[in-house]
Order: sequence, then structure tokens, then C-alpha cells
Amino acid sequence: MPTWSTVRTTLVAAAAVLTVTATAACGTAGPAGAGGSGGLTLWTLENEGINGVQQAAVDSFNAGEGPDIALRTYVNDPYKAALQTAIGSPNAPDIFYNWGGGNLKGYVDAGQVADLTAALDAKPEVKDAFLPSVMQVGTIDGKIYGIPMQGVQPVSFFYNKDAFAKAGITAFPTTWQGFLETIDKLKAAGIQPISLAGSQPWTELMYLEYLLDRNGGPDKFQAIADGKPGAWSDPAVITSLTQIKDLVDRGAFGSNFSAVNYDNQGSQALLTSGRAAMELMGSWEVTSLNDNFPDFLKADKLGWADFPAVEGGTGDPKNLVGNPSNFYSVAASSKDVAAATKFLVDNMTSPAYVKGMIDVGQVPAIKGLDQQVATGQFAAFNQYSYSAVQKAPTFTQSWDQALAADVSQSMLTNLSQVFLGSMTPEQFGQAMDAASK
Repeated sequence: MPTWSTVRTTLVAAAAVLTVTATAACGTAGPAGAGGSGGLTLWTLENEGINGVQQAAVDSFNAGEGPDIALRTYVNDPYKAALQTAIGSPNAPDIFYNWGGGNLKGYVDAGQVADLTAALDAKPEVKDAFLPSVMQVGTIDGKIYGIPMQGVQPVSFFYNKDAFAKAGITAFPTTWQGFLETIDKLKAAGIQPISLAGSQPWTELMYLEYLLDRNGGPDKFQAIADGKPGAWSDPAVITSLTQIKDLVDRGAFGSNFSAVNYDNQGSQALLTSGRAAMELMGSWEVTSLNDNFPDFLKADKLGWADFPAVEGGTGDPKNLVGNPSNFYSVAASSKDVAAATKFLVDNMTSPAYVKGMIDVGQVPAIKGLDQQVATGQFAAFNQYSYSAVQKAPTFTQSWDQALAADVSQSMLTNLSQVFLGSMTPEQFGQAMDAASK
């Protein structure tokens, strides 16, 4: 979910973004001249394993006729700021990574994204290969503007098996009360229960997303997304925030979570070292851990589990939150919309690309992969993720991507204040109701 940063709105901030991206971009480039005046650029997030698969697709495309593509990768938060700055300018990428939903809709409404509907209608075997629920997230007002390009990304708990064993915990809890008891046992064993990269509020949002779903069901967030007056102050929202406050007060996240960062592997270091026992994160966690802490995975110390059910709640425990997938879109200002579109249509469902993603721990949002996900190094986790997505009654998109950018930023800022104890659950609801008018 890694998503989610401040929208730059001033000239000073925009200048700062351009400075940051000069150092944040660290991807590879295609053949000489790729991405120049005659070439295309593809912007995506930095992730070593995934980037290798993407680069292979780019290399295959560049071996043919037409313009070359240069792949450029960015760290998560600087990427979003850089894209906000560049998308309407002559420096816009030709193909760009996004999260679909409200995140994509803003660019569509501004006329900055190419309509891919006709190209996919002409290739029904490609269009029909994707899971329908995922394609909907890249569809705005009946037109397709985003093609799934990565694995389905449900959020779940990841835990250190050794830390659990040290605390005498034999299984991940399935209920909220059991979860609280697990936290207490871990603390008693001298282990920080949960690793939280609290310097990036999107990591905190996952707790509110799941707790609201478990307490009140997906309709509660749908009311928020629809702009229903008072939806942010719904009793289920307040209850969920109160449960979060209880976690903080119990010391579930330790005392220094606001200084921990995900992009520099700070929260992962706590998890893999056993200083913390759990982390709530999207399915990209496995690929990222394999890139950054491969010995931890090789030693079979990583476990995963569903977010617990909340006693008395009306939400189905099989419901998921996260990113149904991530998407590639083509900028309307691309130097060659047709070539950029052809790259996506020809590659995102190709056998080589699908296998490459599965091999690095990603489960593409494609039908009929049950046998393929059961093979390879990440078979157990891939099967878990693929099964969870297929069985989920609902799969709610991450709120900071489903909501408009200004509402999303207010939400993240205010939620951070709740975690820090400087805003009450009731004040959060009031502030967000005001911000949503």
C-alpha cells in the first residue's frame, strides 16, 4: 500500500520535489537514447525483484520496431510528489504507475490519461484475462484507463515465528480479544508486539481500514467514499479509532514508532531481527523482504495471517483491504500513445511476465493461476494471497487511493494525530466531516 504522500501545491514545494527526484530516481535505462526525444519513459516504484521483471518486458519491447522505453524507478513517497508535478508538464512520463480508483480519477478528470478501452476491446483475450473486480479499479465512468501490472495486494499480518515461540504463542490469533492477549504476552516476553513505520501515515491507515470493516462492514467506508454527511463520525468509525488508541496505550507499537520508516526498511528490520513480532502490511512485503532480508525468508521464519475478526462486529472476517492491484496508465501527452499502449496490451498478460511476477512473490490479477501459484519459492504465500482474494466477499481499495487527494491528505494527517494522542477519535470524525464537505 505503499502509497500516499503530501500533494505539493506551492512553487517552493514543487521545486523541492524536482530536487528530490533527481536523487530518488534510481532505475535502469534501456539502450542508448531510450527515453530521449524519440524514446518513451516508464515511471514505476523501486522494488528490486519486481523491477527486474519489468525491465525484462521493456527489453523485449525494445528489441522490436518502434520507440524504445526507458524504465525509471522511484522511492514511494517522492514518486507520488514527482508525478503530481510532472504529469501535466512536458516532462510527464509516457507510462506511469498508479493505484487506480480516486488516485487515477484525478488525472482522468484533468484530461491527463489516455483511454485504453478501444485497445483492450480489440484484444478481448487480454481484457478478459484479468479478474473483473480488479479491472473495475482501473475503470472510470465506464472507460478503462489503467491496466493491472503487478500482483494483487491484500493487506495481512506478517509475523516472526521465532518471536512468537519465545513468547509461548503457538498460533496467530483469530479474534480481536485474542489479538490483545497476544500483544500482552509479547510485551511480557520483552518483545515489541508490532512494528509500525509511523513516520508514514499510510502504514497507520491499514489499522483503521480493517477495524472499520470488521466493526461495521464495507458499507461504512462506502458511505465515506460517497460523501455522505456525518459518515466520518459514524459510531463504527469512532469505535475503530478507540481500538487503535487502545493499541497505542498498551504499547503495542513501542514508544518510538513515529520515527520508524518503511522505505528505508526500518520497520522490516525490527520484524526480521525479532525486536518486534508482527507487521501489518501489503503482500508486497514478501518480495521486499526477499530483496532486503533474504536470509530471514530462507530460514523459514516468516509467518502470515488474516486480520482478526472483531467480536460483535458485522463485517465478514474474509473481507480484504489493500490494493486490488497496481496499474500502468498512458499519459495523454505521451510522445506515442499507440506504442505505449501496445507495450501494456502485449506484455501485462504475457506468459513470461506472469511467470516472472510469480517467481518474485507476486500474484498477478489474472484468472486461472491456481496451478502456477502453487510452484516456486513463494508457493505457500502466493497460494494464500490468491485464495484470499478469490474468497473475499469484498476487497476495499486503500482509502488514500480511493478518496480524492485533498480528503486523503487530511485523513492521513489527522489519523497520525490520533496515533500520537493529540487528537481524539471524536475530533478526528468532526475534522474529517468538515474536510469532506
